[in-house]
Amino acid sequence: MTDWLHATELNSELVTLRPLTLDDQSALIKAASDGELWNLWFTGVPCPNSTKAYIDKALKQQQDGTALPFVVINNSTGEIVGCTRICNAIEAHRRVEIGYTWYAKHAQRTGINTQTKQLLLQFIFEQLNCIAVELRTNWHNHKSRAAIERLGAKQDGVLRSHQILSDGTLRDTVVFSILAHEWPAVNVALKHKLNT
Repeated sequence: MTDWLHATELNSELVTLRPLTLDDQSALIKAASDGELWNLWFTGVPCPNSTKAYIDKALKQQQDGTALPFVVINNSTGEIVGCTRICNAIEAHRRVEIGYTWYAKHAQRTGINTQTKQLLLQFIFEQLNCIAVELRTNWHNHKSRAAIERLGAKQDGVLRSHQILSDGTLRDTVVFSILAHEWPAVNVALKHKLNT
């Protein structure tokens, strides 16, 4: 891992983002079991049998210097309620993507996602000095698309037949981004959402 993309813990009132470890396997299985999130065909949430491989892949990306995987901890309970990742990082272009984000059903639509994204965006723009961050989702994941738009990201386009999913279907990927000069206004809007 490069010095640019360094493991760190991020904290706010509602959430703590802590670097993912292999010891988090059982907590992630428990979080994903709340709602059996792996049954949502348009997401990549690991099922209990694939959680270790999911963590191994994330840690390999971290070792390669292209990702920072986090678990999301609800500060009020101390429990891991999901995970997220800074990924597809390209230091030479100062660009990253926020992806692999999912939450236990009881943590969805609670403010946890808003504060998680605010922490990540602040780190990305103010510590990593990135010029752009991408957020991507499946065309059919309407909840995710709406949540990304609520963050203040703008849709760049749709990558048609972008990926072949495990069941053989083709995924159209919707690409959104936030640029560095947009971050101050996005940050104000996120703070307002959290205070209302």
